[in-house]
Amino acid sequence: MSSNPNSLLIPLDFNEQSMIALEQSYNMAKLLGYEIVLLYVLEEGDLFSGLLSSEQNQDVLMRINQKLEETAAEVSRKAGVKVTPILSRGKVSSTILKTAQDYNARFILMGTNDSSERLRLDRNQIGANTSRVIRQANIPVISINGKHHYNGCRSILLPLDLTKQTRQKVTYAIEMAKLFGATIKVVSVLWDKNDLDIIQQLRIQMNQVKNFISEVNIKCETEIVEIAGGQTDLGPTILDYANKQGDIDLIIIMTQQENRLTEFFIGSAAQQIIRQSEIPVMSIIPKDLGFSYYAF
Repeated sequence: MSSNPNSLLIPLDFNEQSMIALEQSYNMAKLLGYEIVLLYVLEEGDLFSGLLSSEQNQDVLMRINQKLEETAAEVSRKAGVKVTPILSRGKVSSTILKTAQDYNARFILMGTNDSSERLRLDRNQIGANTSRVIRQANIPVISINGKHHYNGCRSILLPLDLTKQTRQKVTYAIEMAKLFGATIKVVSVLWDKNDLDIIQQLRIQMNQVKNFISEVNIKCETEIVEIAGGQTDLGPTILDYANKQGDIDLIIIMTQQENRLTEFFIGSAAQQIIRQSEIPVMSIIPKDLGFSYYAF
C-alpha cells in the first residue's frame, strides 16, 4: 500500500480512452504533488473462463503486468511523480472503489467506457463500470470522453441551480481553479424568462457565488442562459454553452441522491453531460447532510 497520503487513481485497461484519461492526469498529479496509482482490474470471468490452459493464463498475466510496469515507468518519467502499478482481480467497479480507499485517492480519472464495453456501446452511452464508480465513489470522479484536450485548464464551467447541494461544487471548483490558474464560469439555466421571482433568486445566488470566488482571488464570470426553444432537457443547453465558450476544459456537476435510504444515482441531466461531453467532467456526490461549507 502507498505511503503517500494522497493519490490520483487511474483505472487502466490500455484501450484508447483509458490512455487519454491517463495523459490528462500528468499535470494534475504534478501540480498537486500526488502519486499516480495505475490500476488494471482482471475480471476472472474474462480471462479464466476455461478457454486457456493454466500456463497460458500465467503468460497472459505476466504480459499484462510487464506492460503495466513499463507504462508506470514511462508515466513517472513524463509526470515527474511516483507511479504505483497495481494488477488486481475482481469486479471492476468494486475493485476501483476499494483501491481508491486503500491508496487515499483524492480523485479518480477514468475513460467513459472500458474495452469490454466498447464493442457493444456507442460513445453516447456511459459504460456500466464508469457509471457504477460515479454513483458510488465518495470522492470526485473525472470522466474522460473526448479524444483531444487542452494541456491544462483555462476555464471551469460550474452549472448552478437553487438547491443547496449543487453549491457544494464551489469548493472543488475553487480548488481546481487555484491549481491551474483557471477562470470559473458560473452558469444557471432559465426555463421560463417570465418567472421574475426565479430570475431574481438566480441573480442573488450567482452574485453571492461570484463575490465569494472573487474574494479568494479567482476570476469569475456569471451568466444566466435561457433553455433552447423546444428543448426539454438541461444537459444539451449546458453543453452547447460550454462548447461555444471555446476555453472550457472542465465541467463540474453534482450527481443526485434520491433519499438517504436509496443508492446514489446519476440524474438525467448529469448522464447527458457525462456521455455527450467532449470536455472532461468532474462528478461529485452531494453530502448527506446537505450544503454545509458556505452559507450562500
